[in-house]
Amino acid sequence: MASHPMNIILFGETGVGKSSVINLIAGKPVAGVSSDADGCTMTSTYYKFFVEERQFNIWDTVGLEEPELGVNGYLPAIEKSFKLIQQLQRQGGVDLLLFCMRGNRVTATTQSNYRLFYEVLCGSQVPIAVVITHLEREHDMEEWWTRNVKSLEKYGIKSAGHACVTGIPGHSKYGPSQDAMKKLLVGYDGAAKYTMPSSEAWFIQFFRLFGLFAQPKDLKGKKLQAFLIKKCGMGSEVAEELVKQLDTKTS
Repeated sequence: MASHPMNIILFGETGVGKSSVINLIAGKPVAGVSSDADGCTMTSTYYKFFVEERQFNIWDTVGLEEPELGVNGYLPAIEKSFKLIQQLQRQGGVDLLLFCMRGNRVTATTQSNYRLFYEVLCGSQVPIAVVITHLEREHDMEEWWTRNVKSLEKYGIKSAGHACVTGIPGHSKYGPSQDAMKKLLVGYDGAAKYTMPSSEAWFIQFFRLFGLFAQPKDLKGKKLQAFLIKKCGMGSEVAEELVKQLDTKTS
């Protein structure tokens, strides 16, 4: 069993219950539950927990709300994603992704978020565990997984583990939901930590894959170079070379 701190990214669309999942893990209200989060910005909130004497560092991350962002949504996503990656580099990489989703149909936005975090941010090299929320109406929450696991696989959503939960405090299923989250976290052995690549390599991968569901047609050349220098703190020579590589790959 791993003894080092576990670095986890919790992600999913606005309204799926990520804050409630954080509160489940904490065993008390520590994250504000709100439907007013600003999607498309990739903003992250950091939490540190101890579960059975093991440390878990969790970044609760606002994902994408629309598959087509345009430049106005795309630029903040790049900036915030890069800052998140820098934080995780300093922490030693990512151990696990927690993909939070409601217990209903898989949407295009659900799939876009999955691809962004799994493929783009973590190079398809980090295990993903799925947390299914809003299951308080299920007679047996675990039955949702039994009924739907094949459907998730059909949509390409992989799973190294899962937890079926409700985030409603005081509900009869709240205690079992806490137990499910605890079992999911402490049961992971942390054997697949992903160390982030260099800034240049990461940016090339980011632009290539992120472009699958966002098309920043006028984000190139001097405009992109200025953005990388000003917003991401990249050196001018490195930014210039990166832009050249990106132009070559996208032309």
